[in-house]
Amino acid sequence: MENKFIIKNFNDFTNSFFNYKKKNEIDIYNEFSFQHELGIFIKNNFPEYKVEFERNVSFFEITEDTIKKEIDISVFSPDKKEKYAIELKFPRNGQVPEQMYSFVKDIRFMEELKHFGFTNTYTIVLVDNPQFYSGKSSGIYKIFRDTHQIDGKILKPTANYSKSEFIELQNSYTFNWNKLDDNQSYFFIDISKYM
Repeated sequence: MENKFIIKNFNDFTNSFFNYKKKNEIDIYNEFSFQHELGIFIKNNFPEYKVEFERNVSFFEITEDTIKKEIDISVFSPDKKEKYAIELKFPRNGQVPEQMYSFVKDIRFMEELKHFGFTNTYTIVLVDNPQFYSGKSSGIYKIFRDTHQIDGKILKPTANYSKSEFIELQNSYTFNWNKLDDNQSYFFIDISKYM
């Protein structure tokens, strides 16, 4: 039996959501509203699936340590044979390099969930601050400005260098910034596409 949920083409799905947002003049003003609106959109399009927010990984019988514990949006069939995870970011308080590092952390979390048997995993980042995609282009900024490729060992930009903190990704991910309107841009990664 073919999986019905997300999403044969995650690009099309993501663009459909943002087109729906624009057409219906939905205001996404923080990360919670982003999570809520996307969850409603998924539920309306895939009513046969459960859509839940902030589910702990233990609900899916994951007992090993993961880089994070709660999944922003979990989508699963009633028997849990199909399960999908989506991590979202919509940073609003500056802290640009720290938030970029959080983007990487979400990607690593989605790698882990895929490894633990999730059907597919995704990350979506929405920003309304151009400092995330233009300007300074060294260190962690370079990933999100020039190369648009996230891979290997990513150092925490604010770490004490005597105690270097890093996240190491298992795969290499490419992405593009998509302009939503004059104020907002987004990118997404279908983690499963690379694993």
